[in-house]
Amino acid sequence: MNRAFSPLVKSLLLAVLAVSGVASAAEHAAAPAKADPAKGATLYADGDNARGLPACVSCHGASGNSTIAANPKLAGQPEAYLYKQLVNFASPSRSNPVMSTYAKMLTEDEKKNLSAYLSTQAPKAGAAKNKDTIELGKKIYRGGIAEKNVPACASCHGPAGAGIPALYPRLGGQHQDYTVAQLTTFRTDARKNSAEMSTIAKRLSDDEMKAVADYVAGLK
Repeated sequence: MNRAFSPLVKSLLLAVLAVSGVASAAEHAAAPAKADPAKGATLYADGDNARGLPACVSCHGASGNSTIAANPKLAGQPEAYLYKQLVNFASPSRSNPVMSTYAKMLTEDEKKNLSAYLSTQAPKAGAAKNKDTIELGKKIYRGGIAEKNVPACASCHGPAGAGIPALYPRLGGQHQDYTVAQLTTFRTDARKNSAEMSTIAKRLSDDEMKAVADYVAGLK
């Protein structure tokens, strides 16, 4: 059998190969940029005055270790989780007068860079403050509340509150006030980016929320 290609077939094959090469180059060019923690560190510390974007450090503290009880500690949070929250703040699923404004100003790369930077920072330990509720908080965190169909917090957030990357945040060492505030927003559906947490929060009393929030503040 004669396996020689005719000039027409050769031309068609060359055309196909050329198109494939162009497509491959386009796919390579479209690959997302890798997060840059160094750029994230600069934006976190300095903000961007030209755009009216304040420094994150002013609210969330050096290296993401907030000293303001109403503002969360961000150091050591899973990178993918932090990025998701910044995306959510720019949408109706997690509306916040301050964070939603700033999140909408950030580019996708800036969101990724900030998340990468904060995830590498060492979180500072917190402490439980209410000795009268520590056992209740421990019971809820480790074993849940069976009669209310409340699962153990540890089943998702880990025994030491370290969280699970991309899915569940780090809770260990978090400010009590902030944790209670978030449970409350989940309960009232003011925060809509976790149907699971909204369901659970609706089953907790105010005292149970405060107890578990105080307990996790002391986890390391």
